[in-house]
Amino acid sequence: MLISERHQLILNLLKEKENVTVQELVELTNSSESTLRRDLDQLEKQNYLKRVHGGASLLHRKREEPSVGEKVTQNHEEKAGIARHAAGLVQDGDCIYIDAGTTTFQMIKHLKGKEILVVTNGIDHLEALLENDVCTYVIGGFVKKTTKATVGRNAIEGIKNYRFDKCFMGTNAIHYDLELTTPDPEEAQIKEKAISLSREAFILADHTKFGEVSFSKFAKLEQVKIITNADESINMEKYKEKTEIISIKSLAKAPY
Repeated sequence: MLISERHQLILNLLKEKENVTVQELVELTNSSESTLRRDLDQLEKQNYLKRVHGGASLLHRKREEPSVGEKVTQNHEEKAGIARHAAGLVQDGDCIYIDAGTTTFQMIKHLKGKEILVVTNGIDHLEALLENDVCTYVIGGFVKKTTKATVGRNAIEGIKNYRFDKCFMGTNAIHYDLELTTPDPEEAQIKEKAISLSREAFILADHTKFGEVSFSKFAKLEQVKIITNADESINMEKYKEKTEIISIKSLAKAPY
C-alpha cells in the first residue's frame, strides 16, 4: 500500500470516529505499529491530527467554538483541579484579571476571604464573584452569546485603564509552533491586551487543549506560564523549552 493511500485511510477513519488507536489502524491498513506511528507523526507535523497516548485525535476546526453550556460539562474534574491550583497563586493585595471561561470560573469559589481586586470580562463570573465577597470591576463592551465574554472596542478601551499583578486566562488551543490561539479575533484582542498589562500571566488549560490550533493567535508561549493536568500522553518536554509548565496531579483517563 502506498503511503498516500495509508494516510488517506487514517484520515477517513479519524473523520468517522474522531479518535483512533494505533491497533485499529494496524488492523485497517495491515501495517506494523512502527509504520503507523511514523505515519501519525508525519500527519501531526502536517497539522492533520494530534497525537495522543496510544493513537491520534481529530483536530478541531479553526473557528469552532463550543458554548459555555457545552464546555462546562467537558473535563469537569480536570478543570476543577487546575482552577483550585490557580486560585492558590492569588495573594492578599493582588489586583488580578480573570478571563471569561469555564475553567477560570471555577477559580472564584476559592477566592473567598482574600483581600484582592478582580477585573473580568466574564459576564457569568459576576454573580459568583459578588457572592464570594470579591471586589470586582467588569469591562464593558459587546457580550458574546457563546462565551458570555465582553469584547470589542469598548472592552479594549476599558481594560486599558487597569494594571494587574496576575492574569488568569483560558484558551482553546496550545501548539508548540503556532502557540496560543482562540477562534474569535475580538476575544483574542482582549486576551492579548490583558496579558500585556499583567506582571505575570497564567494559562489554565486541560490536556485536550495541547496540539490544537484555532483561528486567532493571542500570545506566545514565552509570555505565559501554563497550569495543566497534562500527563505522559502529551510530550511536555518540548513545551518546557518555551514556557513554564505547572503540572497538577492528573485526573485525566485516556479514553482509549
